[in-house]
Amino acid sequence: MTGQCVTLETQVGTIVIEVLPDVAPETVRNFLNLAATGAYDTTAFSRVVKGFVIQGGILSTSRKWNAELSQRARRTIHDEPNFIRHERGVVSMARSERPNSATTSFFILVDRAPHLDGTFAAFGKVTSGMDVVDSINAAPVENETPVNPVRITRATVAQCARVSQ
Repeated sequence: MTGQCVTLETQVGTIVIEVLPDVAPETVRNFLNLAATGAYDTTAFSRVVKGFVIQGGILSTSRKWNAELSQRARRTIHDEPNFIRHERGVVSMARSERPNSATTSFFILVDRAPHLDGTFAAFGKVTSGMDVVDSINAAPVENETPVNPVRITRATVAQCARVSQ
């Protein structure tokens, strides 16, 4: 799983996330599987907290919602809190206050959030597309719900591109 990137093609641009399997292997496996099987396709970034996070991956927001996605959305994964600091561009699994309650939802930080360190499973880092993340974070919201939620049109998994030096 090392060296894998997930590309989220959205309605407003592309976000590339490099996963970190050494620190959260089950979380990464879950995320890669969801992306590779098309489960994230047509889902929306359904929660935006200005200056903090954008949250996506809730399968019930999919335009392809069906029994299979419903079943998948109920599977939980164990928490894998780790030493990765929750800073701008870090991707982490969303969950309720209950331990081991993460399913498919993830969030991308737009600023530092040290209160999440050691509590949530940070499992990736945006390597390209923070301008897209910022754009989603800046869009109008009512409470924490985007007025016009941005959709992930397609998610794919591939080896991360390396910049030659």
